[in-house]
Amino acid sequence: MTISIKGDVKDISLAPRGKDRIEWAAKDMPVLRLIRERFEKEQPLKGVRMAGCLHITTETANLAITLKAGGADLVLCASNPLSTQDDVAAALVSVYGIPTYAIKGEDDQTYYNHINAVLDHKPEMTMDDGCDLVSTIHTTRKDLIDGIIGGMEETTTGVIRLHSMENQKVLRFPVLAVNDSDTKHMFDNRYGTGQSTLDAIIRSTNVLLAGRTVVVLGYGWCGRGVASRAHGHGANVIVCEVDPTRALEAVMDGYRVMPGVEAAALGDIFISVTGDLHVIDQAMMERMKEGALIANSGHFNDEINIPALEKLAVSKRRVRDFVDEYTYADGRHIHLLAEGRLVNLSAAEGHPASVMDMSFANQALGSEYMLNHAKELEPKVYTLPAEMDKEIARLKLHAMGVKIDTLTPAQEKYLNSWESGT
Repeated sequence: MTISIKGDVKDISLAPRGKDRIEWAAKDMPVLRLIRERFEKEQPLKGVRMAGCLHITTETANLAITLKAGGADLVLCASNPLSTQDDVAAALVSVYGIPTYAIKGEDDQTYYNHINAVLDHKPEMTMDDGCDLVSTIHTTRKDLIDGIIGGMEETTTGVIRLHSMENQKVLRFPVLAVNDSDTKHMFDNRYGTGQSTLDAIIRSTNVLLAGRTVVVLGYGWCGRGVASRAHGHGANVIVCEVDPTRALEAVMDGYRVMPGVEAAALGDIFISVTGDLHVIDQAMMERMKEGALIANSGHFNDEINIPALEKLAVSKRRVRDFVDEYTYADGRHIHLLAEGRLVNLSAAEGHPASVMDMSFANQALGSEYMLNHAKELEPKVYTLPAEMDKEIARLKLHAMGVKIDTLTPAQEKYLNSWESGT
């Protein structure tokens, strides 16, 4: 039996398909399933009003179902105008009874209307992917601050924004940087972003990667993943970096490293994954060759200087779904994917459920941790305890049927002593 509750979705009749896809993703999320089973029994979030600004995908739906199973009074909105899966949003509303405000392709006004609709729920806890809830609360919805226990942040860009708020001493409640857990950034960012980014580029263009030159801008965990997967497809990979240590690592991983302006004339496909502004800028776009593809897997489309691209072009047309062709005065054609928004969620389905299993296990346990420890925490950015991180890794290994060694008492004693020498 389905129920109908408030929300704003594209087409409620899509719910049955969304339900099937949510259940399919659940099969590959065993850690979150174990947490959900415990939450159903213990109800650790009972009655807590929660607001989530997340990518509305099948994996997020399984997190939402877990939080609701734990007793949370949850409402959701999208954290990007192009990342919503409309059938999933419909299913969340009509099948699972979770108010959801998300429509793929919504304009900026609708996007922020949805954020405010979620905040009208007067949340006690926030769950962000990009910091839009927290930033809105601290600017136009300050009336909510006193009622908020704390929040969680899913992604690198959001953590960067939060640290800025903390450093400027404007952050008013504690936030857990879920992104900084090892079982999140080492797997989600590397394996998830690596696979899903190339999946989206291939889906939207049908381009053959083998033999092409792929320029990866940024060599953090996401950049490592993208470069690795591009290399695995047979691409020639160039990495552009500003951090000397990461640049050195890229060199030793076997990639060419050079400034973006130099790489611009060589690349066939450009992928930005930094979280910074105008990483692909006008100087690069002026030098790109005929047919170049530009994509972004960072959270905001600010990574690409789209106004400069518009200025360089004499015409623009959509040649495929999620592919806009810009024609320069000299006849060159440059292609922007997914309007410069995070391509893996805009032009494909985002990360595989298997990797989001760990990321969202961190979110679920993080919400429980925040509820239990918020009174001890200052208005700062925190990381989940290491033992919680390792427990998620142990659960994942168990679900995969992988066994590992354990230290003997003698080995533990040795590692905790200082007396033994050469």
